[in-house]
Amino acid sequence: MTTASRLPEPYGSNGGANLADILERVLDKGVVIAGDIRINLLDIELLTVKLRLIVASVDKAREMGIDWWETDPALSSKARRSELARENAELRERLAELDPDAQLEPGRAQKEAP
Repeated sequence: MTTASRLPEPYGSNGGANLADILERVLDKGVVIAGDIRINLLDIELLTVKLRLIVASVDKAREMGIDWWETDPALSSKARRSELARENAELRERLAELDPDAQLEPGRAQKEAP
């Protein structure tokens, strides 16, 4: 007695694909949805909305050159620290321009009174 080999069934057969399978394929390949909405009145453009949506895994996004979440201070603690250090350096420079005698030591909030 021989048994027939089973081939993967198409999505439409027997209840469709498992949600996990579909999600795995979407994240592995990536999906891009793009669209523009324009509102005009008498040939005068009043509003333009450009929509861009990318659904992909982090690894796939990096392959595509997308890594904005790593430099966004709202999403990355490393980027937040970098932003605070840059802001701190700018404030120290401005203070030095305004009062060259005021030397703040790192970690000190104020200059001690004599």
